[in-house]
Amino acid sequence: MEVIEVQTRSRNYPVYIGQGILNNPALWSRLLENRRFLIVSNETVAPLYLDALTKALPGDTHEQIILPDGEQYKTLEQWQRVTDKLAAMKAGRDTCIIALGGGVIGDLAGFAAASWMRGIDIIQIPTTLLAQVDASVGGKTGINHSAGKNLLGAFHQPHTVIIDCDTLHTLPDREYRAGLAEVIKYGAIGDSHFFDWLEQQASSLNARMPESIMQAVIKSVNAKAAVVAADELEQGQRALLNFGHTFAHAIETATEYKQWLHGEAVAIGMVLAARLSTRLGLDSGDSEQRLSRLCAVLGLPGTDSELPTAADLINNMCLDKKNLGGEYRFILLKSIGQALIHTQVSDTDLYAVLRQ
Repeated sequence: MEVIEVQTRSRNYPVYIGQGILNNPALWSRLLENRRFLIVSNETVAPLYLDALTKALPGDTHEQIILPDGEQYKTLEQWQRVTDKLAAMKAGRDTCIIALGGGVIGDLAGFAAASWMRGIDIIQIPTTLLAQVDASVGGKTGINHSAGKNLLGAFHQPHTVIIDCDTLHTLPDREYRAGLAEVIKYGAIGDSHFFDWLEQQASSLNARMPESIMQAVIKSVNAKAAVVAADELEQGQRALLNFGHTFAHAIETATEYKQWLHGEAVAIGMVLAARLSTRLGLDSGDSEQRLSRLCAVLGLPGTDSELPTAADLINNMCLDKKNLGGEYRFILLKSIGQALIHTQVSDTDLYAVLRQ
């Protein structure tokens, strides 16, 4: 089992990465001795892992709530269901939430933890690759608003993150591949050698070889931990983790979260961001071609997919959280492994990139 320490100003916490650790009683007894807790999961994950988890937990002082599955349910209504459950439990500040599921559950349960009594502990158990390498680490929590994705939220670092790579055995192929997009991102923005490794290991990752998956997860979590430690509240460097996300969130909002998984939208968004980098003269290399090729090899959609109109996407970008002073703020590339924040982007540039 690998243990990665995430260090932030507000909290330091461990990320446990291994196989078969979700139902390890010894681990849970150290984490939850003499505590009450609420398990938040969804209708897809709960039948697979809830029973094994509850058998490993100490004592019998836990409650559970099962939510519907899907990005379209990351809403104020579902957040209120969780907080209503906490109220019914008479949960105090010593209560802990356990988020068992993918990024939607982690974000929503995390926001409930951040909100309840101005903050209670949460333990993240991400069961999708995307959540394991991205959403579960770093303390971003939130829910969607009709005007855009994750517009309601808070920074709230978890107490602990437990990544059991065995949960990926039951992950549908499409969900698994969507998670690989966020893995690619870490190589694209800050580690050209990792990007090279991903290109070389593509066949092993496609075959879901356990050793390759573990290495990809460990490398990604280490990269995320380093960025979060340097910039917990996204005042600077952490914004680089949003590479591809300005386009991706616009795509998701315009399609009402029904057409693309988050990672699929990110894959498309990264290629569009690389294309924009080239148009603006920032990237002198072949970033767009390499990103497009790696995404295709790993079964991710490309920019030849049927997308919303350029006008709809640009309209949705106006409410992106990364914008400052009314200006777009994009994460672009100088080359594979070297990203930067760029603000001088016009609608003309965006129309040209989106219509290409």
